[in-house]
Amino acid sequence: MKFTELCNSIFEAVIDNYHKTDNIDTPIQNPYLVKSIEFYLYLKNWIDTVQWHLEDIIRDPDINPVEALKIKRRIDKSNQDRTDLVELIDSYFLDKYKDVVILPDATINTESPAWAIDRLSILALKIYHMREQVERKDSTLEHHDICQQKLDFLLEQQKDLSVAIDQLLADIEAGKKFMKVYKQMKMYNDPTLNPVLYSKK
Repeated sequence: MKFTELCNSIFEAVIDNYHKTDNIDTPIQNPYLVKSIEFYLYLKNWIDTVQWHLEDIIRDPDINPVEALKIKRRIDKSNQDRTDLVELIDSYFLDKYKDVVILPDATINTESPAWAIDRLSILALKIYHMREQVERKDSTLEHHDICQQKLDFLLEQQKDLSVAIDQLLADIEAGKKFMKVYKQMKMYNDPTLNPVLYSKK
């Protein structure tokens, strides 16, 4: 099985599992061994899926401002968790390929494997929810056709991205490309770097 086939199958299972309750407070039931790559992939997409629905909720024009602030804080934390997990997945690959002999003409990719996987996770969510729109019974034919075109494009994008990720991993394994783990250095959550926070001390 190609790596992205594993990713896409886990992402689809996560999204289906979430929608059994369709509730942002549903506890995660990760079936995989802790610290395995499958465990991290399941957790990654669960974070993305919950955040997807938090983003829907906060866009309600009639939302209570106090509730909106609570949701915004939750989205901020989710973004940090997502970033931390991407870096953890990249660390997994760095360790997996640590003994590979890097060829003299090897190049570095513009995007690390885990950040590409992050995009694949979001694509799975876009596909699920666009398919939901295609299958709506209360929409117009025009809406259906527009959403079908978008769904077809998303499916093509998923296929292309999957091929690109598998090729990147093959190139890293062969020493044709090398990778590094880049920390995102997010500043707004750090009380020593966010001026609004450290000015209050």
